[in-house]
Amino acid sequence: MNDVYTATVELPVTPDEAFALVTDPERLRRWTAVAATVDLRAGGTWSWTVTPGHVASGQVRELEPGRRLVLGWGWDGDDVLPPDASTVTVVIEPAGDGSKVTLTHEGLVGTQLDGHAEGWKHYLDRLERLAVKGDAGPDEWAWAPEHLDPIVAGYAALAVIQPVLRGLTAEDKPKPTPCTELSCHQVAVHLMESIAALGAMAGASVTTPDGSLETKVSQMTDHALQAWRARGLEGTVTDPAGREVPAAFTPSVLCIELLLHGWDLAQGSGQAMEVSDEVVAYVAELAAPIVPDGRGFAFADEVTPPDGAGALDRFAAYSGRAPVPA
Repeated sequence: MNDVYTATVELPVTPDEAFALVTDPERLRRWTAVAATVDLRAGGTWSWTVTPGHVASGQVRELEPGRRLVLGWGWDGDDVLPPDASTVTVVIEPAGDGSKVTLTHEGLVGTQLDGHAEGWKHYLDRLERLAVKGDAGPDEWAWAPEHLDPIVAGYAALAVIQPVLRGLTAEDKPKPTPCTELSCHQVAVHLMESIAALGAMAGASVTTPDGSLETKVSQMTDHALQAWRARGLEGTVTDPAGREVPAAFTPSVLCIELLLHGWDLAQGSGQAMEVSDEVVAYVAELAAPIVPDGRGFAFADEVTPPDGAGALDRFAAYSGRAPVPA
């Protein structure tokens, strides 16, 4: 027997804005996904990396803009509930000065109902917080992912730099960063160039999309990591210099670039970057055989971290970076 989950939240936004919150990738990243792609039409496909290592996907079955959305729902790599195996229906109605959003999830069997009920409660609470406060805050479920590998860690690093990218302003562009002689703008450009080059090594053509810096980095990173997930981490690939390198080396470099350049941008713009010690420790482990060989061009000599430095500041110091003076 199939079970059904239903929940309703009221949001202080118009129905059109509520519809955008549940369909637009930039808004989805604020409450329920690290990365999202949505072909918003009946028959189109969608994919949300809800937390690093957990990807929900399926087909858009029905669509009434501003009013109703029906998704085929399942999980990549899940034999019990694969993509499109269940149905999520979202109905949006006017409610006073705002909107009422009702979500129904059908086609769940046994313990699937309990797991999805817990998940939907968590993320609908975040949706309500976003609509009320303008910011749902970091998702604690993405804080310290289990079963880290270079691809999962890449999404974890992306999740922690997104708030920093979102907080950058035009006034931050010329500000100095811990990357010697590179401004915030130049670091951001370098990061996007690196993402494109590292994705190309998996056979992907990673182009720069329109939108905010956060949108550009998020979509490009998702494209590159999807390519690496499809290719796998076995064997070797050819780097831009024509050298054969282990396949796992390249997404490892992407993790390092995201975490360190996110720290650079946070330092340059005076923001804090929140990341778990577990994620830092894993990325630092990936960096341990890479950084020493790159000193003198990609990395400077190791510096002494400030007293009381946290895991991320110590990792940055190992890579040759010192904090920007206040």
